[in-house]
Amino acid sequence: MLDTHNIRSQFPILMQEINGKPLVYLDNAATSQKPKSVLEVYEKYYTEINANVHRGVHTLSRLATEAMEISRKKIQKFINAEKDFEIIFTKGTTESINLIAYAVTREIKENDEIIISYLEHHSNIVPWQMLCERTGAKLKVIPMDENGILQLDFLDKNLSEKTKIVSVNQVSNALGIINPIEEIISKTRKNSAAMIVIDGAQSAPHFKIDVQKTDCDFFVFSGHKMYAPMGTGILYGKEKMLRKLNPFHGGGEMIAACSFEKTTYADLPFKFEAGTPNVGGNIALGSAVDFIENIGHENIAHHENQLLNYAQEKLLEIENLKIYGEKAKKAGSISFNLENAGIASDVGMILDKLGIAVRTGHHCTHPIMDFFNVAGTVRASFAIYNTFEEIDILAEGVKKAQKMLR
Repeated sequence: MLDTHNIRSQFPILMQEINGKPLVYLDNAATSQKPKSVLEVYEKYYTEINANVHRGVHTLSRLATEAMEISRKKIQKFINAEKDFEIIFTKGTTESINLIAYAVTREIKENDEIIISYLEHHSNIVPWQMLCERTGAKLKVIPMDENGILQLDFLDKNLSEKTKIVSVNQVSNALGIINPIEEIISKTRKNSAAMIVIDGAQSAPHFKIDVQKTDCDFFVFSGHKMYAPMGTGILYGKEKMLRKLNPFHGGGEMIAACSFEKTTYADLPFKFEAGTPNVGGNIALGSAVDFIENIGHENIAHHENQLLNYAQEKLLEIENLKIYGEKAKKAGSISFNLENAGIASDVGMILDKLGIAVRTGHHCTHPIMDFFNVAGTVRASFAIYNTFEEIDILAEGVKKAQKMLR
């Protein structure tokens, strides 16, 4: 059994009060809090090393390089990539998807097709729309039903030799719904030669990732949602796919040789890591991986699933409360509204007065909100340090908000 008290004691921010109430932090899908072990590694880099990587023969530069490359290997193991140079450091999921969408431009022709799903974050919509604008390709969307479940028979009808990219999230950031990426990948492999991109921003913090088992071509995620600093992220790509792509950024570090007549590019992974990286953040991302693996993926998933089930049970006891995607399998988040009781932001502001941090609004998923004909929802999202007592506090807070907004 997890020692939640001990886990919580590792997160200094959780010890504070908000508006005179103990902080109940339920906005983990937006960003998770950081444990002491990660904060200490980040601070140590800037107080004891603070040198640029890969560019110096002096001691501090060697230490920085070694620490960041150790972190790369930890992340390789974390997602079970075959090779460490298949791990590209980025600023986060958004930059990773934009990198792919830009780098494949020469591979996409007019009337080619790109498939995404109705459940995508704007970051997995807009870069593909921009690619379509550049190339004349067409964007197609896997529909969903009233439960937020993707209708995969769409793939049977629409996958073809024209399909060049299929890009879907593993877990919906707005609804917490787990998408059947294994089935999506299987159907894609059977019916097309499309590149497969998986957005793992909301899955990497919650359960074990195995990119070789899932057989995706690319897998992207953000560090700040899994206990690491903001401005950190990962693009995993199969070696053969990365070698086909053109660089996203040009500058230092990503070149093998440069003259005014011609530039040749460095080998992987540096071909895609132009400029000075977020060295301290990248090292701390490795420490966040250590934190997760020390607790154990199965332990994290079990605890968070219990929280999710308990939260759904408690919230459904509240009259006129609607949970979106209630019948779907979910991870990490629950999204709801009080019917006939104000808007989501009103509920969020009342909860904030009670020390409860939730996210309200469209969650960068306008199509989902339009589908349900709402301006936004209240989203409570969970991490390893959340407790059942906090769920009780949330439920009581929602009841209070309902009374105040009637």
